[in-house]
Amino acid sequence: MPDLVGHERSPAAYIVYLYLWRSAGKRPLQASYATIALETGLSKITAQRAIALLLRRHLLSVERASATAVPKYTVQRPWLGRLPRA
Repeated sequence: MPDLVGHERSPAAYIVYLYLWRSAGKRPLQASYATIALETGLSKITAQRAIALLLRRHLLSVERASATAVPKYTVQRPWLGRLPRA
C-alpha cells in the first residue's frame, strides 16, 4: 500500500482503497464515482483516476450489469496470498 503513495504518487488512490475496504469489506460494494467522490472528499475526476489506478494494480475488481450500470467493486488483497507460512 505505501507503493500507491510513494511510487505511484497517488494518495487519492490510497484514500479510495481505504474507503472501499472499510465500506465493503469482503463483499462487493455498489458505488458510483460521484458517491465515492462525495464520501472521500475528492473530486469526481480524481476518484475516477484513483479507481483506474486501483484496477490496473489489481487492488480492485469490478462488475457491471451493463455499460451504464453503477459498478460493484470488490476490494482485493493480493498480499494475503503471498505471506510465508510458519
